[in-house]
Amino acid sequence: MKKVAILEYGMGNVDSVFRAVEECGANPVITCAEAEIKNADCIILPGVGAFGDAIQNIRQRRLDEMVAERVLDRGIPFLGICLGMQLLADKSYEFGEHRGLGWIRGEVVRLQQDSPSVRIPHVGWNEVCPEVDSPLLQGIRPGKDLYFVHSYHFVCERAENRLATTPYCGGFTSIVGEKNIFGVQFHPEKSQRAGFQLLRNFLAL
Repeated sequence: MKKVAILEYGMGNVDSVFRAVEECGANPVITCAEAEIKNADCIILPGVGAFGDAIQNIRQRRLDEMVAERVLDRGIPFLGICLGMQLLADKSYEFGEHRGLGWIRGEVVRLQQDSPSVRIPHVGWNEVCPEVDSPLLQGIRPGKDLYFVHSYHFVCERAENRLATTPYCGGFTSIVGEKNIFGVQFHPEKSQRAGFQLLRNFLAL
């Protein structure tokens, strides 16, 4: 049974992610402890809230350093969820300019309405359309609806990091990837069967 470190940094829906990972057959722990992170087979970074507060909390707890050793140096699988995906970027422009983890090249900017009927924040079910074949999407029908809650989105600098898109506000990146590092803008733990399939795919990496 895989050991999954769900990072606790004072922001995020850690309990619902914990329950979903447990339901998918893994052994999760909610933690910011170095020993537990070093012992994990994979790491999940959830997130709800503002980018600036989140990255400050992560750095205050030295989670960026602890996780980098496992993810960048050791190559264990990593999944960022919602704000957790955005934190992978070089920078964000949410309430000012903030430096991110910089693990996937790109910037986080506000969604822009492309018609008067489009609402921001983007809340609810919407399609996730693969750009490439990804192990994260095995067994999930292309264009399947998953659950989103966000006002900002990740603009990838390199097209090869854009694994899937969603047709809202002119289209935005909904899954990013770089080797063993993945991020999803939607909430798989709230996305029923398809979301749980994605989590199982991640746990199988």
